[in-house]
Amino acid sequence: MSDNPTLIREKLDQAAAILQEQQVDSWLTFVRETSLTPDPCLDLILGMDMVWQSAFIVTRTGERIAIVGHHDAENVKATGGYTTVKTYVQGIRDELVRILVELNPSQIALNYSESDVAADGLGHGLYRLLERYLADTDLSSCFISAEAIVNALRGRKSPDELARIRTAIATTQSIFRAVGSFARHGMTELQIANYAHQLASERGLGTAWDWDYCPTVSCGPDSPVGHGGPTDRYTVQPGTLMHMDFGIKENGYCADLQRVWYVPRNEQDIPPEAVTRGFEAARSALLAGFKALKPGALGWEVDAAARQTLVNAGYPEYEHAFGHHVGQQAHDGATVLGPRWERYGQTPFGVIEAGNVFAIELGVAVEGYGYIGLEENVVVGKDGAQWLSDPQTEIWLL
Repeated sequence: MSDNPTLIREKLDQAAAILQEQQVDSWLTFVRETSLTPDPCLDLILGMDMVWQSAFIVTRTGERIAIVGHHDAENVKATGGYTTVKTYVQGIRDELVRILVELNPSQIALNYSESDVAADGLGHGLYRLLERYLADTDLSSCFISAEAIVNALRGRKSPDELARIRTAIATTQSIFRAVGSFARHGMTELQIANYAHQLASERGLGTAWDWDYCPTVSCGPDSPVGHGGPTDRYTVQPGTLMHMDFGIKENGYCADLQRVWYVPRNEQDIPPEAVTRGFEAARSALLAGFKALKPGALGWEVDAAARQTLVNAGYPEYEHAFGHHVGQQAHDGATVLGPRWERYGQTPFGVIEAGNVFAIELGVAVEGYGYIGLEENVVVGKDGAQWLSDPQTEIWLL
């Protein structure tokens, strides 16, 4: 169960307001056995798993109706988020149909989406079952995707959510600083990652994505960059770069940051010109995207500003999106600050809103030295983006 029912009630209040704003009558999140098939929205509107088939309905008039198995009812009531909690023993169909017919909505937004995984919790089999339950009504003709509702709900961070993200960022930054003091010539990527894990464990915290792959650590020019885990194959070597992608999950919310160090050969050694030039190009491109990140901008427009700046500096364009939402997950769904590529679907066409929190990132590979990856966390204010993390403004020396 959520450690803060107030947060659940806060998000349900937001949901009702979003339905009113988007002129959608009702939003239905239909789930079952969520420990096996989790719905991403439940963490926002419930904060616990359901066992039996369960329906959570929010209306534009402010009603919040839960229809759950008898044994789940008390936990749902304890959130204080639902104005009505109905229970069943033998089957949900009769109560679900009765309530939907009574509401008589012209649209029922369902938890499915073709583009946004964070809005796509309804499995095909459960969708067909819902259609069968409603076969004697015309309600299934009212189905629409809840993607736009979920995007707004996930993206508009409440003050409580923002405070939790700030805490996760501060903790993540403190671990980066500790890693910079700990790492030495000859250490493996795995040793460095294990140290970060030790610091997280001492605080009783988890990581923002899979433990085995968070952090990713890249030492030198031959170490692969991406979503792979750290290994014993590559070590911290003088005259090369060490790069780390890492985030802590704290109080249910995540940070997602990247930092880079140059490993000096001796006390007088400083980053060579090729490394400095690469860092400045990456930082300039990051700042170009940061400046373009304003309410009303489209996701692809922000990406284009950063991408073109990097290309103009003489570097290849990066092979991923410039940015993604950060919240309960490191990749929190909704609008992607990415190019209009097939793999991103409609997510780059989302509109940036005040209250959105993004990780913005890009990087360049410097031949013979390694990878320079920069990633910061920002919040969108009414006039533009504001830093949540402390931006890395120069290459750190190990």
